[in-house]
Amino acid sequence: MSGEWRAVTIAGVGLIGGSFALALRQAGFKGKIIGVSSPATVAAALDRGVIDQALPLAEAAAQSDVIYLAQPIERILETLSAIDGMVRPGTLITDAGSTKRAIVERARETIHRGRFVGGHPMAGKEVRGVEAAEADLFRTRPYVLTAPDPELERWIEKIGARIVKLEAAEHDRLVALVSHLPQLLSTALASLIAGHPEAARVAGPAAADLTRLARSPYDIWRDIFSTNATEIDGVLAGAIAQLQTLRENLLSQPEMQATFARAAEAASQLRQT
Repeated sequence: MSGEWRAVTIAGVGLIGGSFALALRQAGFKGKIIGVSSPATVAAALDRGVIDQALPLAEAAAQSDVIYLAQPIERILETLSAIDGMVRPGTLITDAGSTKRAIVERARETIHRGRFVGGHPMAGKEVRGVEAAEADLFRTRPYVLTAPDPELERWIEKIGARIVKLEAAEHDRLVALVSHLPQLLSTALASLIAGHPEAARVAGPAAADLTRLARSPYDIWRDIFSTNATEIDGVLAGAIAQLQTLRENLLSQPEMQATFARAAEAASQLRQT
């Protein structure tokens, strides 16, 4: 099945799924958007106008051209194991999971009637839920795809995201460094500050900025850690080594100055991408 989308199912109408629905509408999508989530979530999504209809997955999948899986990773894996018999031949199934190797491997094993393209929008907030969804969440952000699909790519570009094509294993290696490690560093700093309650009295913007991610709920990250543990362990080891080097060079002006210069250049390049 290819061509213009007429009906899209969002499985998991939270922050990412809800934002994708709102972004499609803002970009001019005229078809039906169906939500599959808990009763409370779909009620909130209907109230906000994020979705047009709420249905069980099997009913939604049978009438949709696209299934967008925006659930936690383990739920995505479960859905991929069950959904192929629900869809029409050629239906596009894509996801927004934060790791890709386990998901792509599961889809390769289970998706035969449909066709699967792994995806990961590099966007989010430290809060979740459809109440936090916004149409511009993906604008200017990288959106990783693990396989080509012209119609999906067209809509991703229309919602303002920047397509990056990566193999699943390469995606997991890179996001361990630029997404998963920042979460753990933020969590570590906030945990350290928690042991010194008096520090909050003198905390300024630096502490607030660096601990923002520490507000993220663990249940979102549990599946990320379990499906990308090897890559995360590698970047954690690198971070620990880097911190040890900084410690050793604390009173060595030339080495510390060189590290600051290299880091400032890298930080500037990140903001230009």
